Amino acid sequence: MKRLLLALGFAIVASNAFASGMGVSFAWGPTKKCFDPKSPPIALSGVPQGTAKLQIKMTDSSSSYDHGGGTLAYKGQTSLPYGAFHYKGPCPDSGTHFYNITVKAVDSSGKVLARGSASQPFSSK
Repeated sequence: MKRLLLALGFAIVASNAFASGMGVSFAWGPTKKCFDPKSPPIALSGVPQGTAKLQIKMTDSSSSYDHGGGTLAYKGQTSLPYGAFHYKGPCPDSGTHFYNITVKAVDSSGKVLARGSASQPFSSK
């Protein structure tokens, strides 16, 4: 029983360290129109050593529309500028939707080292 509790404790600590290892934030910035194909500016922090590329994906929490994303080489940058990759930008059918951007830090063998995400509203007006 002691071993089980100890193993469970280590698993929780490892899980929390992985989940909070990388910070991601974004603002729509120059994105003004529906389906703007250029990605918004994205800020990164805590990207782990050994990261070779960043995999970025955007989802709409209010619908099941696939906005796609992109994969970029990682060279130590702490931000990705407007238009760093092309995707299908936000375009809510009505009202305001919340969009989530998830960034995965991946090493050269394809192993995910960390991930982070952020959410922002976008209005159809």
